[in-house]
Amino acid sequence: MFYISGTPNQSADPSHQENTSSPVSSSGHEPQYGNDYYDPDIPRPDSEYDELNVQCPPHTTQRKLVTKIDLRVIPVLSILYLLAFLDRTNIANASVFGLQKELGLKTTQYNTALTIFFVPYIAFEIPSNILLKKLKPHVWLSACMFLFGVVTICQGLVQNYSGLLATRFFLGLAETGMFPGSFYLIGMWYKRSEAQRRYSFFFGSTSLAGAFGGLLASAIGKMSNMRGYAGWRWIFILEGTLTAVVAILFFFIIPSFPEDAKWLNEEERAYVKARLHKDQGRSAAERSIGVRDVLNVFKDYKIIVGGFMYFGLIVPAYGYAFFAPGIIQSYGYSPIQTQLHSVPPWAASFTFAMVVAFFSDKLKHRFAFTLIPIFLAIAGFGILITVHTNHHLEYAALFFVTMGVYSAMPVIVCWFTMNLGGHHRRAVGTAWQIGFGNIGGIIATYAFLPQDKPKFYKTGYSICLGFICLSAASCIVYAVSILMQNRIKDKSPRDLGLTEYEKTEKGDMSPDYRYLF
Repeated sequence: MFYISGTPNQSADPSHQENTSSPVSSSGHEPQYGNDYYDPDIPRPDSEYDELNVQCPPHTTQRKLVTKIDLRVIPVLSILYLLAFLDRTNIANASVFGLQKELGLKTTQYNTALTIFFVPYIAFEIPSNILLKKLKPHVWLSACMFLFGVVTICQGLVQNYSGLLATRFFLGLAETGMFPGSFYLIGMWYKRSEAQRRYSFFFGSTSLAGAFGGLLASAIGKMSNMRGYAGWRWIFILEGTLTAVVAILFFFIIPSFPEDAKWLNEEERAYVKARLHKDQGRSAAERSIGVRDVLNVFKDYKIIVGGFMYFGLIVPAYGYAFFAPGIIQSYGYSPIQTQLHSVPPWAASFTFAMVVAFFSDKLKHRFAFTLIPIFLAIAGFGILITVHTNHHLEYAALFFVTMGVYSAMPVIVCWFTMNLGGHHRRAVGTAWQIGFGNIGGIIATYAFLPQDKPKFYKTGYSICLGFICLSAASCIVYAVSILMQNRIKDKSPRDLGLTEYEKTEKGDMSPDYRYLF
């Protein structure tokens, strides 16, 4: 198979445009119309060219093929992460229905149970992405999904604090690969300019999980004392069973990388790889990831900055996910009403995130679309810190928080991930950002303490506000960094005598690569 040799920013240079009038490809082959060999460089009169000047297979168009990829990749991964986030945060719904009281949890024991989830979840992010590449996505992701479904069921059977700690630990271990693995996989299918809507829809599954979890919990809570189990136990048992069953089905339908996708024919795989090469450079998918690759990634200071961008938003994100039912219940609602009132803020955040993603992709810009939602979240926490007697305004502020935080997060992760060139830098960089960022989850679990509840959780709101400002500052530093590096590359000589292999190994550090602002 022959692929085009263009580099990510060559499409803007007329001297590098493909010669569509010549009947000979750049490899010197005469065109072989009508056979099974497909060369993206061989002009075919019945084919269209996309905006990167890459030739589509004659039997389809770019739009049709991208739609085919969308329907095969995004829904499956979105459902996978919806169930993962549901099983991770349904402990908040269970708490409203008496989990802490029945297990006899005291002082900060509930907070500790939330915290222990993040210990293995953070530690195994990078190894998980390496295993994902080695074992193939459908094997690794479906196996992890089945395991955390089983652990969730066990969470509904625990009898004491120790059992709850054990199940939360193994839940974190089983879920460690879901988010970075899915983001990594999506990033290997789409161009940078079209990725944001896909990332936001995928990430929006967290909002849908919050909304779905509230509705589900309000219904399951009515099963209290059925077969001798309290309602909070049924939440874990039924939702865990659903996850385990879906995991078995997903073993057969979770998509692989473009190089291995059997649901595309040879011509379609060649086109997908060619357009991604033109947009992002070669991926080096054929080479395994070693310790040296991991260490080389961390020589780039932007990797560290990317971690802080996400870290700053994780604190308010998990603070809301784990404690929103308790906050809403403090407004005077019954357990069932609390679950139902938790749904609208989540639904609003999903809608707003998709609007932000649409305009971000349309304008091919990321930086401003990280700061606008962040400022909205800052306004929400400002209201929560200062207003304590108007429950309607406080409830409205929760909308600002969810819409801001859960809209900025997918833009930040997409922006950072899609600016990493090649399999190796993207696999390690994505896992690092998610893994380091999730340290914020530990902070979030201790931000809202029982003794602060009479004080309207002012301490928790203040902590969340501080970390949001940290994320905003990190986004500004990252934006300035990539802007400066693009300008340095523009002023530097293009031809440094590097081979295609050396450019591939450098990924986005290659002199040909330009970062998306």
